[in-house]
Amino acid sequence: MSQEVPTEHLQLQYIRAALSDIMAPPKDKKVTKVAFTWYGDKTLETLKAYDGGELLFTLTFSWNAEGTLKEVART
Repeated sequence: MSQEVPTEHLQLQYIRAALSDIMAPPKDKKVTKVAFTWYGDKTLETLKAYDGGELLFTLTFSWNAEGTLKEVART
């Protein structure tokens, strides 16, 4: 018997899988701390990943007008 999976659930699974790939630390590094910034509407703006005090990368999030995740960029 198959069971329907809510669209929101599939979106979350996709987002988790994509983030796990994009959040992979550089070789011989590990993420030991994360810091967040937020837009005025309380959606996530950036996630900064650190190994100790060393900034490894920043993820910048952009959102569609209806509040769904549009893009994640790594710098």
